[in-house]
Amino acid sequence: MRGRIRASSSLHWGFVMSSSQHVAVVGAGLAGLACATALVAAGHRVTVFEKSRGVAGRMSTRRGEGWHCDHGAQYFTARSSSFSAEVARWVEAGVAKLWVPRLAVFGEAALHRADAALQRYVGAPQMTAPAQWLASALPAPVKLGVQIEGLQRVGAAWRLQVGAALLEDEFDAVVLALPAPQAAALLQDCAPALAQQAAAVRMRPSWALMLNYAAPLELGFEAAFVNQGPLRWVARNNSKPGRSGAESWLLHAQPEWSEARLQMPAEQVAAELQEAFAALGAPPAEQWNAHRWLYADTAPAHEGPPAQSVWDEASGLGLCGDWLGAGKVEGAWLSGQRLAQQMVAMANTMSRASNS
Repeated sequence: MRGRIRASSSLHWGFVMSSSQHVAVVGAGLAGLACATALVAAGHRVTVFEKSRGVAGRMSTRRGEGWHCDHGAQYFTARSSSFSAEVARWVEAGVAKLWVPRLAVFGEAALHRADAALQRYVGAPQMTAPAQWLASALPAPVKLGVQIEGLQRVGAAWRLQVGAALLEDEFDAVVLALPAPQAAALLQDCAPALAQQAAAVRMRPSWALMLNYAAPLELGFEAAFVNQGPLRWVARNNSKPGRSGAESWLLHAQPEWSEARLQMPAEQVAAELQEAFAALGAPPAEQWNAHRWLYADTAPAHEGPPAQSVWDEASGLGLCGDWLGAGKVEGAWLSGQRLAQQMVAMANTMSRASNS
């Protein structure tokens, strides 16, 4: 069961964020980039760290010889006015486009429905494009391939640990834009109360299987919600705008099925998922690639609405991510924006107080 996340507050003003501070953002998925973008716009200096070779987190694309396939987030919707405006910016910049696939639903329709009126968008020419566009607009490049392994308070500043060493830079605040279990591990020694909040969230895994074919498949659908067996979602990657290369399909496995097979060899996982895809009319693939997402989504909450973000002004530590923002791409962006707003609002309040 997912625990309830609370937005932290403190009566002890040990940390004061003035009008211009140096903030470390750990994680260059959409939540971290949204937070960094808003903080920079408010006049703060931001350094973003990402352990992977590129930005975008689970808005990911796998590339191979002559093919590519979105194997993380498959599309995004915009229900709030603020995210709708952001998506409009992405569309205007050419990094997102509307996707109108032929949709099907297999199994119990009540679980997942093919809402014909819902507008679905994808990154263009690949799912990583919006995140790459946001990252390119930051004053300083994202520090890629840097895994933060610890946080240490040194005087009034935060230092970040990489390997056994502390980075030389000192930060006034640190934002963890990471999956809940990873955030909890970093906070365990330096902020146990925040670590406990993050650890209360249960994130679920998902196996992703990318299938390549020599010729286009005609199955009568280009994407489908699957409410039976091991599959949860299938999509023809080539049906998305801007895609090219060999015919590729993406299969996402159901979370409970994936959790029970986390340690199963990829060959066996691929065989079982292809068997389920064959039941929908698909032939065997010429080539396959598997990816195990350990933190694909968040188990449904049972206690109150999502907090969107957590900001602890006493320590100068913040948390954001889709796991705080009701999941999905929109939830990640809203969470990052919300955290930046909290940080900037406190800075403005303290600035007015000091000048009065």
